[in-house]
Amino acid sequence: MSLSLYNTLSGKKEPFVPLVDDQVTMYVCGPTVYNLAHIGNARPVVVFDTLFRVLQTAYSKVTYARNITDVDDKIIAAAREGQRSIEAVTEEFTAKFREDMAQLNALPPTLEPHATHNIEPMIALTQTLIEKGHAYESQGHVLFSVESMADYGALSGRSLEDMLAGARVEVADYKRYPGDFVLWKPAAAEDPGWDSPWGRGRPGWHLECSAMIREHLGETIDIHGGGRDLIFPHHENEIAQSRCAHGGDYVRYWLHNAYVDIDGEKMSKSLGNVRSVRDLLGRYRGEVLRFALLSAHYRSPLNFSAELLEQAESTLGSLYSTLREVQDVELDTAISLEGEPFYEALMDDLNTPQAIAEIHAMAKQLHKAGESERPALKARILAAGNLLGVLGEDPETWMHGSVSDDVMAAEQIETLIAERQQAKLDKNYDRADQIRQQLLAEGVVLEDSREGTQWRRGSD
Repeated sequence: MSLSLYNTLSGKKEPFVPLVDDQVTMYVCGPTVYNLAHIGNARPVVVFDTLFRVLQTAYSKVTYARNITDVDDKIIAAAREGQRSIEAVTEEFTAKFREDMAQLNALPPTLEPHATHNIEPMIALTQTLIEKGHAYESQGHVLFSVESMADYGALSGRSLEDMLAGARVEVADYKRYPGDFVLWKPAAAEDPGWDSPWGRGRPGWHLECSAMIREHLGETIDIHGGGRDLIFPHHENEIAQSRCAHGGDYVRYWLHNAYVDIDGEKMSKSLGNVRSVRDLLGRYRGEVLRFALLSAHYRSPLNFSAELLEQAESTLGSLYSTLREVQDVELDTAISLEGEPFYEALMDDLNTPQAIAEIHAMAKQLHKAGESERPALKARILAAGNLLGVLGEDPETWMHGSVSDDVMAAEQIETLIAERQQAKLDKNYDRADQIRQQLLAEGVVLEDSREGTQWRRGSD
């Protein structure tokens, strides 16, 4: 089965055909590093990491770039507020972003260009736009003239007038037209800045991605991803800059994930419901967060709640419990992804809910399978898990693990299980039942079988 992806630009699902045979280039907008990443920031990371994994099964070379925006008004404000240097702020939150995303089992991208390391390409792109009549200098600023592009707004599907009416557009006296956007802006003496033909300044946000894509991936790339909040103005402006400077398609497939809501409400600072990934990792394992983020199709809104996380934790616990039952079963190494229902689901516009449903179906089969069927079924479940970035832990470790410091230690649990076993041998069934209930109150579930008693953290 060939890969199909929903292209925001065309508004429909299309067969994916890379520009260069057997090679894929993909760029995803990364973080602005002035604060901790929140769960909404994590969704595109997990979505496009999953796509990265899928692409690597079908193409011999996949180059995935995710940028770091390390110069921005918000970064400057955060540095001033904390009385710290810009570098100290960006280095801290870049490191924390990487740490948090690694906890979500996100693979490192192939490339991670930083805005501040690519100033020369940004200046060069700005110069090209001026030379071609698509940009102009005004009061130390360089602005893109949106009226110079006939089909500006094609990605969002709105006319220029509509976009301006619905957007918060700063109308400054240095603009010829209200919708014109900044490519280069003057920098105050105390702020970061670089010498340019237009004086000391720094790039506009939109310019950064266009320049870094051209510098590291080329003038046309296969896939550009990000949250749907970036469609306008960010991605619309990227298209304007790059197409007017170089011509061509710029991006062949635009992919956008939907929003994350918190308990049925839009996540916002004003509502006080912003949930940082780091805070959530203090209560849940990263794999649980990742599984929750993949539980809905990437183009569908996701309601992030305690119930969703509990469900994700319970589901993963059940799957790991199944894998623990076949821990000693040798894997079938002859498994092919071609024709596998979970793989076909992912090749169909990254349908992660369907892929998860297929894993459940295989787990049910595994419970009933004979000895000869178990190696293949186990291999298929693990292969599906690997594409989703889950089920890679040792089952025993997962069942016994916890991120909380206030839970009962594994050694104490084992001691109580041994005491319970002795109580059963002594026919002291009341004491045995007391121990089971005691452990259950601590979130420890016992599973008795002919081979003995196993345990896991979680609830039935």
